[in-house]
This record gives sequence, structure tokens and C-alpha cells, in this order.
Amino acid sequence: MPTINLAHDSLFYVQRKIARSPYPPLVLLHGAGGTHLDWPLELRRLPDARVLVLDLPGHGRSSGPPRTHTLEYAGDVCHLLDALAIPRAIIVGHSMGGAVAQQIGIHWPDRTAGLVLIGTGSKLPVDPALPQRIVDEPGKTVNWITGWAWSANAPQVLRDLGRQQLLATAPETLQADYRACQSFDVRAQINRITAPTLVIAAAGDRMVPLKFSETLSERIPHAVLVTIAGAGHMVPLERPLDVTDAITRWLKRQDWTP
Repeated sequence: MPTINLAHDSLFYVQRKIARSPYPPLVLLHGAGGTHLDWPLELRRLPDARVLVLDLPGHGRSSGPPRTHTLEYAGDVCHLLDALAIPRAIIVGHSMGGAVAQQIGIHWPDRTAGLVLIGTGSKLPVDPALPQRIVDEPGKTVNWITGWAWSANAPQVLRDLGRQQLLATAPETLQADYRACQSFDVRAQINRITAPTLVIAAAGDRMVPLKFSETLSERIPHAVLVTIAGAGHMVPLERPLDVTDAITRWLKRQDWTP
């Protein structure tokens, strides 16, 4: 499987290439403690699109320490774009990945063709005690996170797989991710995003409640909000067809002329 080398780390990614696409490439960024497998096949195989999914540093098959700031992760993503000679991309981020996407939109606007922000906000609500609890009581804390991340409608098999993945993630990685989420706050900068933006929210999200997505859509110029009923924070996996459909419709409505 392909990797690119950063200064001291290697970044694992998978991409679906097509000969010609009407859209810029899509880059999918997972949330805290996640991997590229947090994205459903329906989205990874989006018709007519070049799609890249990666494991952020310290996650999955990517080496190196996890970052403690979303701006650092954003820089890593831009290094990936450089290595693959992609001048501009549509950055799709879920939860912490949505925070990373916003950082790219704010600090690297010339690399940002568009943004899709899923279950995220311009500030993320994190229990102040959560990073330390992850290290002190990893099993108990993962159970708590799993309970909050999925809706009551989510199949038990998805809940179990999500829990297993979090348990397989080093507690230090989860701790670093939640510290990155704690320090993330771009409320004063969010109106600097100029790229076309789609905001997708789950009505039953208990980790990043709907009001955070509503605020994003109000403060990012010309952003579009889509709300999916009956889903929780892990909406890409709970409702893959609805998320993929929302992104497809949005892509088709935009003018992607360079």
C-alpha cells in the first residue's frame, strides 16, 4: 500500500484514481482515534471522483507520533497534496478531521477547492477531564465514548467494530487527539473560509450537537447545511448512503472550473 515520507514519519493513504473527473480530488480525513476505515465504501468509491483516504500520523498504518494540534495535522495533509502533485482538493473531514479541514481552508486557501465538514464545529466540545481519563481508565473511557458516538439506531455490529478500533488505538494517541480537539477554536477566523462548503450534521449527534453545525453554516460564507435525522456522531458509517448522496448532490451543483 502506498505511503509518503514526511520529515520523520510515513503517511499511509489509499486512493481511487479515475482517468478524468469533473471534480477536484477529494481527501477524506478521519476523526479522533480513527483510521481511513472510518469512511464507508460508498464514499471511498464515489462515482466520477478521485478519492484519497489516509491515516493521520500515529494512526492506523501511518508512523510517527500523533499531533497535539489540528494545524499540525493540516500541514501533514498539505505535504500529501504536494507529494501527489495535487494543487487543490476538496477536503472532507469528520469530527476532528473537520477541524483539520477548517485549518486548511483558513491557512491554505489556495489548496482548498472546497470543504465538506461532517459532525464538527469551529470549536469542539470536549470534557476537560477526557484526555486524562483515556490514559487512566482506557477501557472504561472507550466504552463511554462508544456509547456517545453512536445513535440508538446504529446496528450493534457497527458499535462493536467502533469500540474494537478505539481499543486498538494507543491511549496516548487518543489523548493527543482529544487535546488537539480541546485546543481547537477558529470561531474568530471561520469567516475567512472562501471555498464552497457543505456542512453535514446528524440531528442526534451527542458528541458535537447540531447547533455547532448550524453555527458553521451561518458563519462560513455561502455554506450549505444538510441535516440527517435519526443518526449520531458516526453518521458517515451509520448512514453512508445519505452522506454520499448529500455530497454527490452538492458536488454537482458547484462550478469547479479552475
